[in-house]
Amino acid sequence: MILPAIAFVLAAGLGLVHLGAVQVELADAAADAARIIGRGDPPGDAAARVAEAHRGASMGVSTRGALVCVTATAEVEAGLLGAFLHFEGTGCALDDRAAAS
Repeated sequence: MILPAIAFVLAAGLGLVHLGAVQVELADAAADAARIIGRGDPPGDAAARVAEAHRGASMGVSTRGALVCVTATAEVEAGLLGAFLHFEGTGCALDDRAAAS
């Protein structure tokens, strides 16, 4: 009787850890992509970094003064619930191209 409950709690806990890892991966990829764009490398390199963080992830780029900011987004299936959750991570870096001019 207690074993199914323990299995459910463990599965739910592992699912939550996975969802937290997705959030961290997106934030890390966004920061890396912002640095890639900020130093003047091709935007395709930044997009590839975001895409490798999570399958189906996409990015948006904005500038804030001397900063370039990247927002990485992904839809993640929430396991047994069958629902899709929206995750987003943002990272900013100094835009060396703007600082040089």
